[in-house]
Amino acid sequence: MDVQLFEEHRPRLRAVAYRMLGSLSEADDAVQETWLHASRSGSDSVDNPGGWLTTIVARVCLDMLRARKSRREEPLSFHLPDPVIGPEDAVLHADAVGMALLVVLDTLGPAERLAYVLHDMFAVPFSEIGTLLGRTSTAARQLASRARRRIRRSAVVPDGDLARQHRVVGAFLAAARDGDLDALLAVLDPSVVVRADRGALGSLLVGGADRVSREALSFASLAAYAEVALVNGAAGIVVSRGGRLSTVMGCTVVDGRIVEIDIIADPGRLAALGRART
Repeated sequence: MDVQLFEEHRPRLRAVAYRMLGSLSEADDAVQETWLHASRSGSDSVDNPGGWLTTIVARVCLDMLRARKSRREEPLSFHLPDPVIGPEDAVLHADAVGMALLVVLDTLGPAERLAYVLHDMFAVPFSEIGTLLGRTSTAARQLASRARRRIRRSAVVPDGDLARQHRVVGAFLAAARDGDLDALLAVLDPSVVVRADRGALGSLLVGGADRVSREALSFASLAAYAEVALVNGAAGIVVSRGGRLSTVMGCTVVDGRIVEIDIIADPGRLAALGRART
């Protein structure tokens, strides 16, 4: 395959891989593997290079998901995806794939995730998805339908007004800086959930506005280094100290209150994200 033609399709392939894997580094690995497959295959007779490449990257991601699942001896109650910070990657933001949705996608089986991502996000026909999975078109449709039901039950749909999101998240950050418990409670949904990936310290799940607001007060010392930023197409918070990322928070705002906060505080992951941004 011609290198220039592949590069034209790279952004879409990376978007597919990111939604499939929830990891920017693994998405890049999947795209590179797709290039290796494509470069070794004769593509002169391919009528739809984009569709052909999408099928290849999806198959690569499917294998990676299956390998990941087999490595997890004790499945986590949740997995936080790599956050996409800022507006610079328009393709990754094209469908406003928020952190909350990606967390739910990670609870799906590999085949369900593939069927949902390819069909619902990239309009790949079920006949092609079925062929890729070694199943019928009807079976592929059922996989996507099952995934869709699980997502509807679990995924939170955020406010569509980005400016409103910024105001709410900004108010949360200001309240944390000021140590204002009442102001924190005013912007947190009573059933707010916080998920945190702290690397070697493990994962943390906290629920309820009272507990979350008190946890946020302990964030006051870092709040001076924090700013509201775009995280996966929604308002979030980025903390940088000495030019290095120390925390990334994806916030989900519904009806003017924060209902979910996803925190990446794993130094290793943040160092990789920081290098990717430079």
